[in-house]
Amino acid sequence: MTIAKESGDYLVNIARKTISHYFKTNEKLPIPDDCPEELKEDLGVFVTLNENNELRGCIGYPEPVVPAIEATINVVLSAAFNDPRFNPVTEEEFNNIDIEVTVLTKPELIIASNPKEILDQIRIGTDGLIVEKGFFRGLLLPQVAPENNMDEIEFISHTCLKAGIHPKSWVEEDCKVYRFQGQIFYSTD
Repeated sequence: MTIAKESGDYLVNIARKTISHYFKTNEKLPIPDDCPEELKEDLGVFVTLNENNELRGCIGYPEPVVPAIEATINVVLSAAFNDPRFNPVTEEEFNNIDIEVTVLTKPELIIASNPKEILDQIRIGTDGLIVEKGFFRGLLLPQVAPENNMDEIEFISHTCLKAGIHPKSWVEEDCKVYRFQGQIFYSTD
């Protein structure tokens, strides 16, 4: 599903308001009454926080399990305050944080009879990847590959590493690879 640019911009604005509201009240922002209807649909959503062009937090729902508006409010708080890779965002640094909201399509299992067919189905700059092996699961958003000049093999290998498995695990029969697309909305305000 594709959402309107105005709805995406609304999500970015809500993400910023959510963090600001949390600093003031220590509570989650309620879902606003003026929320566009399409954001009440269940959609996968990731929020990425950057500070001076460096990753500062990134958390999301890869599957469409809650409405996009609710997902955005939940994951921006997690990205800002609970990403285990980073200390919580402070009020002092908040003005330097850029927010990116990526709305995801439903992940699609890549069906292939051999590893080369998997690679042939990955579109760099268009697809994000999820690699799943047993209880291990890793995800990289579509923008990661072009931002890091990755080809298909590097992209899928790094997705395996994100899952905590060997970078060549994707060639094994018990490893599943999914692709999805994302609409990216951002603000540097």
